[in-house]
Amino acid sequence: MTKKFILKILTAGEGGVGKTTFLHRFVDGIFLKGTHMTIGVEFFLKDIDIEGNDITLQLWDFGGQERFRFLLDSYALGAKGAFYVFDLTRFMTLNRIEHWLKICRSNNPKIPIVILGTKLDLEHSISVKDSYIMQLKERYGLIEYYKISSKTGENIDKAFDTIARKILETQFSI
Repeated sequence: MTKKFILKILTAGEGGVGKTTFLHRFVDGIFLKGTHMTIGVEFFLKDIDIEGNDITLQLWDFGGQERFRFLLDSYALGAKGAFYVFDLTRFMTLNRIEHWLKICRSNNPKIPIVILGTKLDLEHSISVKDSYIMQLKERYGLIEYYKISSKTGENIDKAFDTIARKILETQFSI
């Protein structure tokens, strides 16, 4: 029997790391070279199928700018999963990971979170070591780590499949 699920998934991280580009790549299948700064939060929807279950992903794109963060705790209400996104070419985009994870977990301390390093296609500019991210993954109880490229699409679908399956497994016993 087919079941229908609506999964609210947050996308959080510093401004300019590629959150909006990542979501456009997944939802529309395109790479947007120039996106505008997200003010507060933006929304995306995408229907997927996992093992015969109809899933609507309700994707919340959190603006990374400091001045909008006071809104985000309330926007996190009802979330089933999250992505923490950083830029592989800018180590400093990891500086506030604890702050972002606190926002994502403000209403559910056990929410599954996948950490994503963007801009994998800029391989000669990567400054963040996988070993460091694996330490963060363990320290903060994150479920998976992927390096992604919104330009090439590498690991984009895999990231969404992972978070959706984890939510179904842990929260709906599917």
